[in-house]
This record gives sequence, structure tokens and C-alpha cells, in this order.
Amino acid sequence: MSALSGLIGAKIFHQLENWNDFISDPIGQLFSGGGLTFYGGLICGALAVIAYVKKYKIKTGIIADVMAAPLMLAYGVGRIGCHMSGDGDWGIPNLNAKPGWLDFLPDWTWGYTYPNNVIRAGERMEICSDPLGIYCYELANPVYPTSVYEALMGIILFTIIWKLRNSFKTPGMLFGLYLVFNGLERFSIEKIRINNELYNGLTQAEMISTALILLGLGLFFWLKKNSSN
Repeated sequence: MSALSGLIGAKIFHQLENWNDFISDPIGQLFSGGGLTFYGGLICGALAVIAYVKKYKIKTGIIADVMAAPLMLAYGVGRIGCHMSGDGDWGIPNLNAKPGWLDFLPDWTWGYTYPNNVIRAGERMEICSDPLGIYCYELANPVYPTSVYEALMGIILFTIIWKLRNSFKTPGMLFGLYLVFNGLERFSIEKIRINNELYNGLTQAEMISTALILLGLGLFFWLKKNSSN
């Protein structure tokens, strides 16, 4: 139930974020291989879980804490899939030379053109490895591979949450920390990530991540205060 709700939410939020593309080709956008927004999946999946635990009288805080580390790990692993498929979750063009102190890293970690991307963005490749000749497009200019950065941050934050999993006695505090980490990670990457601005120079993800940070902080300190009373 949660997985299905999350998938539907991810698709809906992506269409809202890219409304003009949806209007121009609604059927194609709905059934495309890409076009999933993480926050849409998180919000709708969470609502489904809340409805489930309320129905069966399960303690929400305990379930939320149990899900905190797996959610962060799933986010990191999911971003690896985004990078490998080239589903459009990449950054702004990066034409700068790679700094010398990053010479130990492969060039694609600094700028990548996403050959054979699933959304067929960019220019058609002269030599294509796809036997069907469908996914034969590559970006004209390299972009920041933000999905790689997010995968790395997701795995690091998963490790931190996992180590802290027994540090809080009050159910829900660990999940509050997860919300803060998730919001900080996404807000920090948005400056080099390709996304449409929606309001006062902010993207949908920046607004949602800010709300998650505030919600997580509020939840964490509210539970901490109540547990000490």
C-alpha cells in the first residue's frame, strides 16, 4: 500500500513540477520511464502508512523510527538508479575544469553527458549501443551528476541514522532527525540541480525540504521536551 501510494505520489508531484510538459503530452508523461519526484513519493507514502497504523492502532512513532534508516538508504540507492538510467535527475551544465584536488576521481563525477539516457534528452549519438536504436541520445554539454552526489550523501546519512538508532528513548525522535537530514541534503543540492523555480526563486523541492527541516526540528524538540516532563 505504501509503495503504491508512494509511486503514485511521485508521479503526480513530477507532473505538477513540470506542468507545461504534462499539458503538451499528458499520456506520454504519465507512462514515461522517468518522471518520479522523491518528495511526492515520501509524502503520499507516509500518508498511506499513517492511515494504516491509525486503522490498526499501531504506535506511529515506533513505525516512523523503524522506517527512518531504510528510507534514507533507499533514497541513496534510488539515486544510483537515477544516474545509471539517466532519468533527468541531473544538475545544471558544468563547463568548468575539474579542480586539481579532485584528480583522483573519474571525470564523470565532475561533469557527465548521460549517454543513452532514458528520457532521450540532448543530441542523437553517432554511435549507439542500444540495439533498438531508441535510447541513443546524449547531452550536448556535461552537467553536474547530482544523483551521484545525492547517492553518496544518502548512504552517509543512512550510516549516521543507523548508528543513532538506539540513542533516543522517545519514539519519533529518530524520525524527526531523519526529516532534518533529508531536508538539508536536498536543499543543499538544489543550487546545482536542474529544476523549475516556482516562487521567489525557490523550487518545489526547496520549499518542501525547508518544510521538512522545520517539521523535523519541531517534532524532535517537542518530543524531547515532553519526554523530560
